[in-house]
Formats: sequence, C-alpha cells, structure tokens
Amino acid sequence: MKKILLLVALFSGAVNAATLSVGNNLELLVVDGKEVKSGRFSHAESVELSEGKHQVVVRFDGEVKRGSKKVIYTTRPYLFDVNMTSQDAEITLPRLTSESQAKAYFARDPQWTLETATGATTLSAVELIGDGLGAYSDIPALVAEYNKENGIIIENGKPVDLQKTVVEVDDKTGKVQITGDALTQLKLWYSKASQEEKKTFKIWMAEHDFS
Repeated sequence: MKKILLLVALFSGAVNAATLSVGNNLELLVVDGKEVKSGRFSHAESVELSEGKHQVVVRFDGEVKRGSKKVIYTTRPYLFDVNMTSQDAEITLPRLTSESQAKAYFARDPQWTLETATGATTLSAVELIGDGLGAYSDIPALVAEYNKENGIIIENGKPVDLQKTVVEVDDKTGKVQITGDALTQLKLWYSKASQEEKKTFKIWMAEHDFS
C-alpha cells in the first residue's frame, strides 16, 4: 500500500518547526485537539510542529496476516505528550506482522518510541476508551472529553495541564494546596463544567455585569 505523506502546518509562521512523523502502519489522528488528514478519508502520517509540548493521538491501523490471509487490524487511539525540539522526530512501534502478534502486543502495555537523529525515548501513552457503537467515529470529541475530565486545555496551540498548574501536593504530608492565579483556577473549573453548568455560569456573569 503506497503511503501518502502530508505536512500540515498547524501553526502558521511557527519558528524552529520540525516534522513529527509516524512509522509503518501508524496513523496520526489528532494533534493539539485538531484532527489531521491527508485527504477526505486518509489520516496524515506527518505534521509540522513548533518546538515545545504537543498532545498527539496515534493508532495502529495496518495489514497483518491471519493464517494465509491478510486482514486489517486497528487499535484504539493512544494519546501522548510529545516534546518537540528543532529535530525531526518519528513515533514508532516494533514490526508487527501477524494478527495474533499484534493482539498480544497491544494486550500488554505497548511500548511506543519517539526517535530522533540523536536517540530514542519511550513515550508515556494513554489508551483512549470510548463507549458504545461508533465510539471512535469522532476522535477529536473523544480527546476533548479526556481533556475535560483531566483538566487539560489547548491554549495557543499547546496543551496545558491546569491541574498540575493549580494543584500542589506536599510529598511529605500529602496535603493538597490550590495554587496559581485566579484566572488559571477559573480555567480549570470551567474546563471541568458540563455544558449546562457553563450556560448557568454565563447567565450568572451577565446578571452581575462581568463584561
């Protein structure tokens, strides 16, 4: 199967941008909350990103052997935080040739690797699990729900973990302390609110003339 590579500039005019690509039988699904595609039906295999942390969602979707036949094996999406430098980087997996091999590999804790010209690092992955039929038909929505539940927002094209920013835990006593400025704390609680709660909050703001 011939692969089509696409460079998607998510950040126009980005300085010191580098290319993040994925290995054989891998698809880039979502980068920093936005779906990336190389065409109407094909997901991209590379994207141009600025230096710094980016939230990247990838899945295995490739042809493997089932006995003498060839079948398509597709995993759930996996989410990573990738720290990009000025070097091009590639997300890779070991070569998986049979369906039984692929199932066994992903049944364990699959090891995803970020490779650059100067070396390789293991990525910490989160497997995104949806509910019901069509749970993976809208991956950006699945990512948005994960971010909401975990207090993460995409701000200026970069993921920001608000919980790490405003919640501080003392290693010795285990005491939890809310830190950070008021604006950051507001962003955290707003990101966790339901649509109905956000609507009620906006009405409350309007009634109190917070414009």
